[in-house]
Amino acid sequence: MLLRVSNISKYFGARCLFQGVNFDVRPGDRLGLVGPNGAGKTSLLRILAGDDTPDDGEVIAPRHVRIGMLRQEIDPTQDHSVREEASKALAHLSAMETELRESEHEMARLGELNQEVPDSIADHYHALSTRFEHAGGFEREARVDRILAGLGFSEDERHAPLSSFSGGWLMRVELAKLLLSNPDVLLLDEPTNHLDLPSIEWLENLLAEFRGAIVLISHDRTFLSKHVERVIELQSGQLTLYEANFTGYLRQREERHEQRVAAKANQDKKIAEQEAFITRFRAKATKAKQVQSRIKALEKIERIEVNQAPSRALRLTLPEPTRCGDVPLHLTDIHKSYGELQVYRGASLSIKRGDRVALVGPNGAGKSTLLKIAAGILETDQGECHLGHKVKIGHYAQHQMESLSPDNSVLEEIAVGAKLEDMSRLRGQLGAFLFSGDDVKKKVSILSGGEKARLALAKMLLRPPNVLILDEPTNHLDITACEVLEQALSNFKGTVLFISHDRAFINAVATRVVEILQGALFEFPGNYNAYLAKAKERDSSSPNRPGQSRLAPSQAGETQKSTASKTERMAARKADREEKKRREKSVRELSKLEVSIAKLEEELEALGLLLADPAIWNDPEQARPIEAERADKQESLDGLYDQWEELSALCEDLCEE
Repeated sequence: MLLRVSNISKYFGARCLFQGVNFDVRPGDRLGLVGPNGAGKTSLLRILAGDDTPDDGEVIAPRHVRIGMLRQEIDPTQDHSVREEASKALAHLSAMETELRESEHEMARLGELNQEVPDSIADHYHALSTRFEHAGGFEREARVDRILAGLGFSEDERHAPLSSFSGGWLMRVELAKLLLSNPDVLLLDEPTNHLDLPSIEWLENLLAEFRGAIVLISHDRTFLSKHVERVIELQSGQLTLYEANFTGYLRQREERHEQRVAAKANQDKKIAEQEAFITRFRAKATKAKQVQSRIKALEKIERIEVNQAPSRALRLTLPEPTRCGDVPLHLTDIHKSYGELQVYRGASLSIKRGDRVALVGPNGAGKSTLLKIAAGILETDQGECHLGHKVKIGHYAQHQMESLSPDNSVLEEIAVGAKLEDMSRLRGQLGAFLFSGDDVKKKVSILSGGEKARLALAKMLLRPPNVLILDEPTNHLDITACEVLEQALSNFKGTVLFISHDRAFINAVATRVVEILQGALFEFPGNYNAYLAKAKERDSSSPNRPGQSRLAPSQAGETQKSTASKTERMAARKADREEKKRREKSVRELSKLEVSIAKLEEELEALGLLLADPAIWNDPEQARPIEAERADKQESLDGLYDQWEELSALCEDLCEE
């Protein structure tokens, strides 16, 4: 036993976070701590780490057990390097090395004086040297480099000052320190936050080799499925332990919920029978003893409470958006640089109506830049972002939460901009995003980050546009909210372009994956699993493809050598250019056609309004030429519709090639 949690409770003022919590952390344990936001998961982890104390109960740990917790406490203004900060985790080895050098100098000094080295000094040096070697002292520099490289730091970045990095990268430095310290119990609170997909996969491989125990909080269901062998669920102040992996926990939770619902129904029936007896015979003296007996029995009954149903019972249906053109979004020959850093040089991408496209790639590859260009927020240096016929874009970014009015209640905020016919759906929409009962009366100003993210999404999706552009929509969402959102987007009739590091979310939502590497776009049909299989097949057969240089720093500066002949490369480039020109020409023609159609539709609508005027409708002399003009325009419009259908089909074929 590494840790024993004995009957601990924690309160915030009058609010009980949890009470009577009991469980053990055993050697080699893989414990997943799950539950809705605000249930007290992080507070429990802080108590295990010794950063906080319980109000009741205690955490018992043997003296030799080392506990490490992922924290975010680096001062971002410091000028020392990433490598120096990470090496602090091995300060005890540096102290041991200093002591070794001092002992060596003392023994050398005695040797120069022809004096015999005392056994005490020799024995101490030998014992210290053995401890230093077993602790990995001689490999510590290599360990620091290996951990930092795995977390995405290039050679140059490892020597850069901390002040030059964002909060997400500083969190990686803290994670590096934790991994280097090699504790007996590893406490991880959302370790995949701020990590790109390659770094998440690297971390998973490292944790699989970790011999100590792990207690982790995560909303990444794929991460939980791979690493958790037992699950602790915190909900409504109570802890439930499941001796199962994450998949088994989901199944058992469903079964337990159904059993509890049935038990409550049975208990309610028996209570109703007893209450009916008491009401019926309360006034009869001959039944007084029986009535009192049953009243006392009812008072002793421990009422069964049923928590919120498992997440799959929650449903969110998005209204069908306005139909748009066949190609809502087309990026042509995009160039974009930030100073000397060139992100894109001639990238092109076509997105068809109904596509749900996930952008993947390492941090810094340009995913958010591409989203901002598509949303019209960021200008390109060169190239064109073309929107199709009747396209309306909704963009969700992390700063979306800042647009909420702090003085509004949750219900008032979602009602802002809602139409009259939406009013009956407001509470249902909020309920789908886990705002129920009095939650809808909360002021926006007191909501947590996760609650604000849910409210911003609920507001945006109340009446969504036909193209959704979403940047990390699952950040700050718990597992239940993620499942609600992915179910809604999977059934959405519009088009979705999104970034997410949640692999389960990508698998559930995406119909296409676009990988961004070194400014190039590589398209894969299907979800994330299909992309992984195809990408591995590609990389194994074509080692010259752009790689994840952040994960292989020793190769970061090496030039990739092509195995294809020069002639083959030239032919392939020529074919690509020709196909690109054909596609761009068709898209331009389709765009012009859609403008003509929109103009004719407006003219027809105006003529229709004229004919609806009784003064004209009752005068054949005035109505006749208008009807003739209207018939001519309708015929022209029908012809344009036919051309539009043919050209749309051609564009679709070209996009599939």
